[in-house]
Amino acid sequence: MIAEAFEIVPCGDDAFRVLCGPGAVRHALADRLRGTGEWVSVVVGKRNVTVEYDPHTERGFEASDRLKECIATPGASSVAVGRHHVLEAEFGGLAGPDLDALADRLGVTEAELVGRIEGSKLEVDMLGFTPGFAYVAGLDASLEAERLANPRQRVDAGSIGLITGQIGLYALAGPAGWPIVGRVLQPLFDRSAADPFVLKAGDTLTLRGPRVP
Repeated sequence: MIAEAFEIVPCGDDAFRVLCGPGAVRHALADRLRGTGEWVSVVVGKRNVTVEYDPHTERGFEASDRLKECIATPGASSVAVGRHHVLEAEFGGLAGPDLDALADRLGVTEAELVGRIEGSKLEVDMLGFTPGFAYVAGLDASLEAERLANPRQRVDAGSIGLITGQIGLYALAGPAGWPIVGRVLQPLFDRSAADPFVLKAGDTLTLRGPRVP
């Protein structure tokens, strides 16, 4: 059973990190832990899940025992099923100021580059950096890009960043170190919603926009 191989390590004074490896097992485990309603927070990482407990109401060894019991429960390592989103996007121009330079460097047209993004099987790997920022895996392996030498102090909400192997979606306006190739047209943050950020770890998505001439 996969769950039996998970290692649990302390993380500060009020959290534990479950070393479960990459892939969908992280999202399944996180869903199960959130579903108990017993943890202050549950955060998915690249190869782990971190859970926070309340040290004022529970001692560390008690929280550790409870966590071990939870991850040993049958079904803890089953595959989670996220939602699929089709996100309309504008590529290039003011929405994607780095698209043309990136296409030149890769030796493709802007339309070809956008087509490879649209054809990629994208999955939200994790959230972080800023609230709602989505690290999206599955980008076409031929699209290689590095972080900007001079990060931007602010990009618009919905901006689409791209580095090798990943798309980054900025739910909120803020600083950005990745080349910006476009912008999602639908809001990724709904202030009025009980759960305001649209994308969750484990969700899949398709970026779809008009071809660039």
